Amino acid sequence: MPSFRDVVETCGIVIDGAGVLAIVLGLVVATGRYAVTGRRNAEGYRQFRQDLGRGILLGLEFLVAADIIRTVAVTPTLEGVLVLGLIVVIRTFLSISLQVELEGRWPWQKADTPPGTGS
Repeated sequence: MPSFRDVVETCGIVIDGAGVLAIVLGLVVATGRYAVTGRRNAEGYRQFRQDLGRGILLGLEFLVAADIIRTVAVTPTLEGVLVLGLIVVIRTFLSISLQVELEGRWPWQKADTPPGTGS
């Protein structure tokens, strides 16, 4: 019978795989969509970037979840938690940057607020 640690490690690996799969599928779907309709459309390149960004954002969420599961449940050491904190900070920065790129506003701004107004 597998131990709790083995089960949690396996769950972390599966979620990591789901994160990588989300990024790869996002790339494939965005590229396919651009190849079929994007080149003929004036907004095609922007749409391609947005589709790709959404795939990356989804994948990053899975990867952060897998890191949290493995760090908290498998290796709850101070060093592991510090490394997790650094990984989460870096991935959060990437996620916010991608969201600003995709939506043209900060995540805490209301959707009807024009970009650049700061409120």
